[in-house]
Amino acid sequence: MATDYDAPRKTEEDLSEDSIEELKARRSDKSSGVVDEDEAEAAEGFELPGADLSGEELSVRVLPRQADEFTCMSCFLVHHRSQLAEEKNGQPICTECAS
Repeated sequence: MATDYDAPRKTEEDLSEDSIEELKARRSDKSSGVVDEDEAEAAEGFELPGADLSGEELSVRVLPRQADEFTCMSCFLVHHRSQLAEEKNGQPICTECAS
């Protein structure tokens, strides 16, 4: 919405009067609460559970594990060394799995 910065400013009294009038107008207007939504556009974002995705190709850049990271032997996720809680039998365990 464009703002006219050269227009004179309204006082708080003017604003409260305007807002009461606007509220009364909105109450009488039944279509003000209706949201226009394009059903086709909304449906594009949904994937069906049994959809065939064999023709789709993902492009994800995979980085190798860095020197300051470890793989938790409980959840098998790669974490930063600051999340190392303990080592059980020489196997690193993250803070989430240790708790």
